[in-house]
Amino acid sequence: MNKEKRGKEVVDRLKELGTDVYKDISKDKQPEMEMPLRDLSNVKYDDKEGFFDIIGKKKSRTLTASTIKTFAQTLKMMNLSKKLVETNDIATKRDAYYQSKGAWGPAGFTEQEESDAIMDDVEAMSGFNRERIGFIPDEDGSAVAGELVIIDRDPETNEEIKIDCARMGTGGYSVPANVEQFKFETKAKFILAIETAGMFSRLNYHKFWKKHNCIIISLKGVPSRATRRFIRKLSDDKNLPVYVFTDSDPYGFFNIYRTLKVGSGNAAHINRYFCVPRAKFLGVTPQDILDYKLPTHPLKE
Repeated sequence: MNKEKRGKEVVDRLKELGTDVYKDISKDKQPEMEMPLRDLSNVKYDDKEGFFDIIGKKKSRTLTASTIKTFAQTLKMMNLSKKLVETNDIATKRDAYYQSKGAWGPAGFTEQEESDAIMDDVEAMSGFNRERIGFIPDEDGSAVAGELVIIDRDPETNEEIKIDCARMGTGGYSVPANVEQFKFETKAKFILAIETAGMFSRLNYHKFWKKHNCIIISLKGVPSRATRRFIRKLSDDKNLPVYVFTDSDPYGFFNIYRTLKVGSGNAAHINRYFCVPRAKFLGVTPQDILDYKLPTHPLKE
């Protein structure tokens, strides 16, 4: 699907949501907006799909005297999203917050946490991930190196740009906030996702990816949305297995590896875009310490 059609899908959906509110008002009904409940009580692990997913509970935002501001903020955020998509523009989460402070009058946000929550509601209502509705995260992605050519497009001319990740020097290619437009060329056999930037730099320095015909990606701790989406898209598009190398500790297992593989419980409504169910753990496990009699440094009281 080309970029124009993808944008039209988003705009049509946002218009549909706005029209529903307009129809309620036209019929003298109390307007309301329905959205998935973004709460752990509405999340379960889907064995078939391999990630955390929502179970179908909904919440309603009804226009009342006590919800006037929140209701208006939701409509304003939807309108901002529509304008961004129509003009092929983007805004960071921070940008959206500051725009509300200057142009939304009484509907402006007091804190960015309020803005982020409304943005997540619009994402959940629309059914599209935040990057497709014009908003990008404030944090950057991770570094990539190896046998991979990324095909991007110039935002002004739409000309094709080819980025060779085997020719990025010692630092690697930095994953941008939005990767939806990417296409890939590669003959690599697998993707290796690495917890620390230090280990990534070491493997890149010694050209591990060349010796083993692979693509290496630094996670920089718990992977950002951009990094997770990049790995998922690359893995799906080129049918590449994904291996995740983390430290042998609970944080590595339950935060870093789990978030990449099955997604986040707090963002279950969009996990289908941002997790990699086929990912497999690669590294030392606690059982390995016993099985292979590895040296340890017991903690002292």
